[in-house]
Amino acid sequence: MSLIERFLPQQTFSSYEDFVKNYRVNVPENFNFGFDIVDAWAAEDFDKPALVWCDDHGGEKKFSFGDISLASNRMVNYFRSLGIRKGDIVMLILRRRWEYWITATALHKLGAVLIPASLQLTAKDIRYRVNSASVKLICAVDDPFVVEQVELAEPDCPTLTGKMLVAGERDGWLRWSDCENFSDKFDRPTGDDATRATDTMLIYFTSGTTGMPKMALHDYTYPLGHIVTAKYWQRVREGCLHMSISDSGWAKFGWGKIYGQWICGAVIFCYDMDKFIASKVLEKISHYRVTTFCAPPTMYRFMLQEDISKYDLSCIKHACNAGEPLNADVIERFRAITGVTLTEGFGQSETSVMIANFEWFEPRYGSMGKPSPLYDIALVDEDGNEVDDGEEGEIVVRGVLDGRRPVGLLREYYLNDEENTKAFRGRMYHTGDMAWRDSSGYMWFVGRNDDVIKCSGYRIGPFEVESALVQHPAVVECAITAAPDPVRGQVVKATIVLAAGYSPSPELTKELQNHVKHVTAPYKYPRIVEYVDELPKTIGGKIKRAQIRHTDANA
Repeated sequence: MSLIERFLPQQTFSSYEDFVKNYRVNVPENFNFGFDIVDAWAAEDFDKPALVWCDDHGGEKKFSFGDISLASNRMVNYFRSLGIRKGDIVMLILRRRWEYWITATALHKLGAVLIPASLQLTAKDIRYRVNSASVKLICAVDDPFVVEQVELAEPDCPTLTGKMLVAGERDGWLRWSDCENFSDKFDRPTGDDATRATDTMLIYFTSGTTGMPKMALHDYTYPLGHIVTAKYWQRVREGCLHMSISDSGWAKFGWGKIYGQWICGAVIFCYDMDKFIASKVLEKISHYRVTTFCAPPTMYRFMLQEDISKYDLSCIKHACNAGEPLNADVIERFRAITGVTLTEGFGQSETSVMIANFEWFEPRYGSMGKPSPLYDIALVDEDGNEVDDGEEGEIVVRGVLDGRRPVGLLREYYLNDEENTKAFRGRMYHTGDMAWRDSSGYMWFVGRNDDVIKCSGYRIGPFEVESALVQHPAVVECAITAAPDPVRGQVVKATIVLAAGYSPSPELTKELQNHVKHVTAPYKYPRIVEYVDELPKTIGGKIKRAQIRHTDANA
């Protein structure tokens, strides 16, 4: 029996209907990713490749599962020497450093709770997170900005007992490298020290597009939820390189750079870039022969502005995208060059992939695809009643309070009764995201329920207008929001980042407005167009439409 068969007895399916009906995950009561995946692969084949890492400065490292197993054991023993125990909360600000995989695996083995965090956090952000979650230790990369922000926050964080530095040395900081002085032997805990599948494994601070970030708490079943993400959406292959572009502070990292991929035996490829430069990413894909690839749509647009024919991308067998609309022109150009059709997926920090384009049906441009078999998904109105095909409704997961909670779904919002009551009502989990379903079962994203624009009696979803705009070669990315209007109540506003070679002008504004009228319904065109150098975004990369609305309302 292969490793994945222990958790997924049936792996092949004849159709999407077969997939939905018969997909089942075995969940051991004491499942622990560190022992049952990393150590299990190491026991099966110590030298089985697990991670290939490189950076912009000539650095390169390769790790087998055996390497990760032993290194994480040393790290567990180091943590224990510092007084870190099961249930203690540790925050990691490690960018894309290779040490992340070792540290995260160690925390899972130990039963400590992991909080991934972005290196873009300010002292205020760090203070909020540490005090909200009672963080005991921060492990951070040796970056001047990160170090400064941690040190500024530290005096106001009473639960913080220490701070550890990766890839450097500084006064007052523990050294990550001291883990090398500890034993690489660590036996799986028993009794009260052992982890159970329902114990807390990690906490994501959600993006906070409309308010302060919430703490999405996941238990030890969370990695098993990402089998669908990795095997059936990203279509990773055992022994082959998979690349997802994400900082370790984002939930996308958990989606694409550790859990489902390692369960499937894939090799994770990590390019620890200083900043995203499309030509460098293409060079790395070609040089290392990446097999499966996942990135936000904006990055595909930037890559296609390069002379992509200079790079040998024949290695790519599957590619996917999530997070924002991707227009048909980009999909068609990418397919013409690589022979690969980009497939969209949808989910949240609170979930694994919920809706995606799977192998058993042809993708429809702009559609998220169809529901994962893990989630009993419906679209409902404000009263919780399911809407008809063609009608907009909120995406919900049914059965979560009836003993049918899917692996991959958050356990709760930590220490937040108000948000739990809001999200888990009517015996459903409410995502807060709006969509509609066509007669063939494909689902189409509309936007957050508070992003939908109401103009002269019409309801306009921002994603549809954004998708139309980015089809125009002048537009790299954009945000559609509602602007107040004394006659219509609200009108559509477009905040646009232009591609190289284009400059703002009344003529271009008119051209873009007419373009939207032609591509979609005429009443959806943006009556207000603003050009900016960059859009306001969360640390997770999501557009802050609420900030744009707030600025407009107070202008």
